[in-house]
Amino acid sequence: MQDDYMELRRRVRSAGLMDRQPLYYGSMIAINFALLATSLGIFAVFRSPWVQALNALFLGFVLAQGGFLFHDAGHRQISRHRSVSAFFGIIFGNLFAGVSHAWWVHKHDMHHANPNHHDLDPDIDIPVIAFSPEQAQEKRGLARLIASYQAYLFFPLLFFVTPGQHLASARFLRSERPRYRWAEIIALCLHPLIYFGLPLYFLGPWSALLVIVISRAFGGFYLATVFAPNHKGMLIVDEGMDIDFVRSQVLTARNVRAHPIVDFWYGGLNYQIEHHLFPSLPRNKMREVQAVVKAFCQERGISYYETSMLTSYKEILEHLHATSAPLRAQPAQQGQ
Repeated sequence: MQDDYMELRRRVRSAGLMDRQPLYYGSMIAINFALLATSLGIFAVFRSPWVQALNALFLGFVLAQGGFLFHDAGHRQISRHRSVSAFFGIIFGNLFAGVSHAWWVHKHDMHHANPNHHDLDPDIDIPVIAFSPEQAQEKRGLARLIASYQAYLFFPLLFFVTPGQHLASARFLRSERPRYRWAEIIALCLHPLIYFGLPLYFLGPWSALLVIVISRAFGGFYLATVFAPNHKGMLIVDEGMDIDFVRSQVLTARNVRAHPIVDFWYGGLNYQIEHHLFPSLPRNKMREVQAVVKAFCQERGISYYETSMLTSYKEILEHLHATSAPLRAQPAQQGQ
């Protein structure tokens, strides 16, 4: 059924929807830098703890928006040229977020090649979360206890996503040799000097610590809640399934219903089906491509799933609760 993808790609390309969007991305990059400068300016001018706390939330939001540009650079949506993509990836990833561009691209490419694959998708290989009954039974110790109540703990755990990314990035750059390794190492070392140094200079140690904790936790939580609805609770693929490329991308993904505010909040990733079918597709063309993909799926009888933001979170939590049910039942059974 590989011909299905070739035909779908032909339709999208013939409509001119795969063309790069330099003006769009140029404006998005400029806006992100302007918002970042605004946040830093507020820290320099105001000393009220309440203003600092609110601005820390704003900073977390700005850095998360930069995370979307980091994502788009990794997929070469901003530019076809590897060096240009790497430049923006290192700026928005290593320097601003403290996350290695090369590490993230390596990990994310594996996810795109094997979405929701039980053994091959790194995004569903999380130590304290079980997305299938098999994963639940593999948990041991503290991870098993957390997984038992994962539906209740899922959103609080998202606040701790960022530290794990920092550690994985450092390990990757220490052991691997990506093309722009030294540029990434330098940018990664500059990240704490900027991220911790500027608040410390403007605010002093305790206020700086408050800003760092709030902005980092909120930014990581925001990004994680955007990425969570994309595949969690959808079809999980294993080695025994005979599934072609189009269906592996469509059936494992969930779209969050489009709206201008939703599109902005999700950085275009609410069009997860379209993004997986065409990873290099510029963000501002997703809605137009969605109409083509929906019509194609209807022609081929392929289930295309789309729901609201709140329903997507409800479905995730219900799936996690059902998956971990055997873990909660086992202590009671062992005591009988």
